[in-house]
Amino acid sequence: MTVRTRFAPSPTGPLHLGGALSAVANRRRGDRLLLRIDDTDAAREVPGAVDAIVADLRWLGLEWDEGPVRQSSRADRHREAAEAVGERHADGSLRFGRTTLLRPDGSPTYHLASVVDDHDFGITHVVRGSDHRPNSELQQELARALGFDPPEYVHHGLVLGEDGKKLSKRNAPVATLRDLREAGIPGAAVRAYLEELGEPAHDVHLDLPRLRRLAVDAIAAMTDEELAAQAGAPLGLARALRGARDLVEAREMARSILEPEPAELPPEAAPTLARFIELEANGVEPRAIVRELKAVGGDLKALRLALTGRDRGPELWTVIAALPRDEALRRAGAAL
Repeated sequence: MTVRTRFAPSPTGPLHLGGALSAVANRRRGDRLLLRIDDTDAAREVPGAVDAIVADLRWLGLEWDEGPVRQSSRADRHREAAEAVGERHADGSLRFGRTTLLRPDGSPTYHLASVVDDHDFGITHVVRGSDHRPNSELQQELARALGFDPPEYVHHGLVLGEDGKKLSKRNAPVATLRDLREAGIPGAAVRAYLEELGEPAHDVHLDLPRLRRLAVDAIAAMTDEELAAQAGAPLGLARALRGARDLVEAREMARSILEPEPAELPPEAAPTLARFIELEANGVEPRAIVRELKAVGGDLKALRLALTGRDRGPELWTVIAALPRDEALRRAGAAL
């Protein structure tokens, strides 16, 4: 049997980590994955949210086979299904038991649209957070009333903040994929974290230290071209960015090399700078320059300040290697 799954976010804001967990779980289970946008509540839709969700999923490296399909484009089909099983009420709404299928204005509701679309698109498995568990019985009942075989519902635990509540901006420094991206966590690290979580049987607390360790691994696994591109830096700087713990730090490292800050050096730094100028001008390899200066007790901190204006950053030899020789000599000469 071909397993057909769907990920169906509502366009009400940024994609949260918990939603991304469901997306990855559906992709892992499904031979075919549908991206469906559950936009039955037009009043709650945030402009640009659909494009943002699509961009977030692509940032995770998650691809889908069909969609995105907006539920709102299938309203006529939903109304047709509602008429087959619903009871008309005085306010104009159509209901199935105590559940509204069509609002008084004729617009379909979540339960109706979800059940009809799961059937029409041949969805065999629905993988979603445990907060949807109370919906399953009603949706199965509605599906059977419509003559459908309901899909298999699989519920996983939620991602919680430090306070033990469902992850949100209020209880975690990073709750959405946008937050993680802005924090410099690579998409590959977030995807790896979600794959590790799998389909947790119980709720789990966000493990930010683990995410940060995976960020280091993801950066180490990048090619020079990928690292330079994600740090917004020239390819020649990639080697200097290898020690970064996240992409924010990588970008700061790149700025320290490309845009040095002015720094005041003590007079006793002069011998180190003079020796550096001599070695650099003679074409000595960057690692050898650092070894030579260490051997003679040179002030490497002063040299770093002369080249970048900062007292910490990438390995010093990588800074020297990243700078064109003329520029390195100019900076050292200016400081001297």
